[in-house]
Amino acid sequence: MRFDAEQIEPLWDRDQSAGMSRRQFLRWLASGGVAAVLAACAPQPLPRATGEGQGVVATPTVSVAVATPRPTRPILQNENRPGFFVRYYKAFEAVDPASWTLSVTGLVRHPQNLTLSDIQSLPLIAQVSRMKCVECWSAPAKWEGFRMQALLQLADPLTDAKWVHFFCADDYFESLRLEDLLGERVLFVHRMNDQLLPDVYGAPLRLMVPFKYGYKSPKAITRLVLAKEELVGYWSQGGYYSTDGDIEPGVDHPLDLGGIRRITSGEVKYPDGVESKW
Repeated sequence: MRFDAEQIEPLWDRDQSAGMSRRQFLRWLASGGVAAVLAACAPQPLPRATGEGQGVVATPTVSVAVATPRPTRPILQNENRPGFFVRYYKAFEAVDPASWTLSVTGLVRHPQNLTLSDIQSLPLIAQVSRMKCVECWSAPAKWEGFRMQALLQLADPLTDAKWVHFFCADDYFESLRLEDLLGERVLFVHRMNDQLLPDVYGAPLRLMVPFKYGYKSPKAITRLVLAKEELVGYWSQGGYYSTDGDIEPGVDHPLDLGGIRRITSGEVKYPDGVESKW
């Protein structure tokens, strides 16, 4: 291989800085060490044109970056977990608490968009209560969160606000009377059994209304709308369950106690149940 002075001199000038003598440099050159350098500096041929005839301009190959898929949250769906079953009306990806917000709008003077840290800063209240499902089972837990009154102090509802519409991450929707939500046993929950509310039970925020069936306690809540009229909930729209959702006399299968028990209307409490201690 032969090299012109115009090729050699720039290389020689570069390598003088490394302390290489001209004689050493020429030896290195004769050994072919510079070939790789010149090859790297040589212009690269364009891709072959795909059209016929002359004058066709070849289109350079473009490398397309492959997007790294974002990490996904667990998919939540119905599960018969020991001690407390999981029920959603459809499977969905669990909410990311880092990006979650609670929107409070409608008939309010001060609409809110609250983060998880915002709701955790509200006065914390704890209670043990039993959730009763229309499937005839029940399960108790220790719930911690805040009362509806704490939200009303922030949002300042108008006098026409009589109902609260709930919208959830799984597209579930329900509504309850504001009067019912102000009851002393109604709790917006973000902690369960002394830890953050688990994804499977409705994180970051769910409702607990012990005197109504479980479908009136929405989970994975994302939005509240205060309104003048009722929004008929998902299950009630289909005619499956009543719109009021009040627990009626009948039978119950308490998952923590076993067996079959008779119950009266209203909140379910058993003398030998953990909820009786609260």
